[in-house]
Amino acid sequence: MNLTLLAENFLFFAIATTFFVLVGWAWRNAKPYDLPQPLPDWFKIWFLTVQIGGGVVPLVALIWALWQGYSAAMMVLVSYFIMLVLQIVSESVSLRRFRSVVFVMVPYLYLPYRIWQLYQGMLLNPTDELFRNFLLAEIVLWTLNYALDLSQLPRLLRWDMKEEVN
Repeated sequence: MNLTLLAENFLFFAIATTFFVLVGWAWRNAKPYDLPQPLPDWFKIWFLTVQIGGGVVPLVALIWALWQGYSAAMMVLVSYFIMLVLQIVSESVSLRRFRSVVFVMVPYLYLPYRIWQLYQGMLLNPTDELFRNFLLAEIVLWTLNYALDLSQLPRLLRWDMKEEVN
């Protein structure tokens, strides 16, 4: 299972990175991309929630899995963190190094894959209720995050919006 999971993660990363490189090359003449400013007030709350729920809580779960010797949970969580770090690196490189609109696409590929990883983790040991509930909570968090990302697409791409008339 370890090699299968590693191979799946590598394949996803290779396909996603190839896609980002090809799209970045195709849009190489586009204006440099910068995040729309100012960031909305709710952004800090959302970002902190994702950092805690998607980073700190899984880290605590990983430490618990190591302490308990729970190898299935360790496999899932190490894989999760590897892909999370690769997503952050992809976002940083596309936004800061290349200033490419490809930045906007990164979470739209990585988040569904992360949800898939968590779902696969639920299938590894269906009898461990605590771990299943943790993974289900993470799936809910990342699904909500994905929906929020989708709702921000017009803002990120600076689509003209009609002013509300009261």
